[in-house]
Amino acid sequence: MAKKKIVVLGAGFGGLAFTRALQHKDAEITLIDRQNHHLFQPLLYQVATAGLSMPEVSEPVRTIFQKRRDVNVLMAEVESIDVERKRVVLKGIDSVEYDYLVVGMGMVNAYFGHPEWAKHTIGLKSLDEARRIRRQILHAYERAEATKDMEERKRLMTHVVIGGGPTGVEMAGAISELTKRVFKHDFRSIRPEDSRIVLVEAAPRILGAYTEASSQKATEDLKRLGVEVITDAPVKDVRAGIVELDGQIIESESIIWTAGVEANPVLRSIPAEFDRRGRISVEQDTSLPGYPEVFVIGDVANMTDIKGQQVPGVSPAAMQMGKHAAKIIKKELKEFRRIPVKERKPFKYFDKGTMATIGRSKAVAEVGGLKFSGPFAWVLWLAVHLIFLVGFRNKAAVLLQWAYAYIGYRPGARVFDLRNPDPAPKPEEVVQEKV
Repeated sequence: MAKKKIVVLGAGFGGLAFTRALQHKDAEITLIDRQNHHLFQPLLYQVATAGLSMPEVSEPVRTIFQKRRDVNVLMAEVESIDVERKRVVLKGIDSVEYDYLVVGMGMVNAYFGHPEWAKHTIGLKSLDEARRIRRQILHAYERAEATKDMEERKRLMTHVVIGGGPTGVEMAGAISELTKRVFKHDFRSIRPEDSRIVLVEAAPRILGAYTEASSQKATEDLKRLGVEVITDAPVKDVRAGIVELDGQIIESESIIWTAGVEANPVLRSIPAEFDRRGRISVEQDTSLPGYPEVFVIGDVANMTDIKGQQVPGVSPAAMQMGKHAAKIIKKELKEFRRIPVKERKPFKYFDKGTMATIGRSKAVAEVGGLKFSGPFAWVLWLAVHLIFLVGFRNKAAVLLQWAYAYIGYRPGARVFDLRNPDPAPKPEEVVQEKV
């Protein structure tokens, strides 16, 4: 019997979990991603703030599956998905046909109907963006040290993070610790401890998905670190070096965008029901309505599970969905038949809790109805992230780097190169969030 062709789009948490879980003699898997590596996004902000280097938060996909002869890794960009003909159209190379398709392509930056803002901000979804942020921040202090213009120094030493979710909170706290503590003894003409770090959130409070108690604790910790937390402040405009709020204009060299995301626009080629963020509504087994051979997992799936809870766009949910889809396909391969969707086991999300780090020995965590903060939550955050980090080499390197940084306040990746800087994305290349 010919082997079933299974195509997986995206080497993120969901795609990796699916591919690892599905091993069957009658299955042949093709894993497609536009990058050659799996990226551990929860630690990307540490690359951006010189805490870790790029290889420490990424692992080549081919290395991960080098012992799996049934897995073919393909670095390519998806142009469209033809579910009627059961094929994935790729840019510049031949299309790939499938018997089963698993879609886990993840989210991209979106700018609330203002794609032109992308020219003046840097998102945090890729290694390239993290590298750009690190270069911009480090270079800003070198320029501030060299100039005698006090207003220019102030602008160079001001950093604005737009978006008060976990990424924004972690980013703002890390920038504060880098500039106000690590840089403290590095310069002679400027006082890095006078840096201004501003966290802007449109909602009434930061960490809106957390309880009010955790949100308040995170706000207090950020303020102790010297971060200005501005809430109830939707961004009115972003221009070169300027963030405009209602009644306030902030001049800043570094404007970091963590506020808006949308599903990869390629998914619009699929006949499906989409929510306002471009996510696809799926059946309770994670399959695409009307196409039981197509599974949609991770951030791009809009799903309420069998318990009635909305499945969040977090890495544990993506991994659980990937494993669930693998179990269904494995069962069908074993029984040599397509199981009707109504007879498939529905997906049930197990909430392992949420956590966010704010700075050195500062974090908030909510696990099973319990709330933690301070050093214990911080250690818990460290442990969880080490467990899920892919690759033994990565775990060892990150652990040593964290220990080095904690003991000596000296992150180890404070280097940058101004040659061939990455260009800012053009407006037409940026996803515009549908409102």
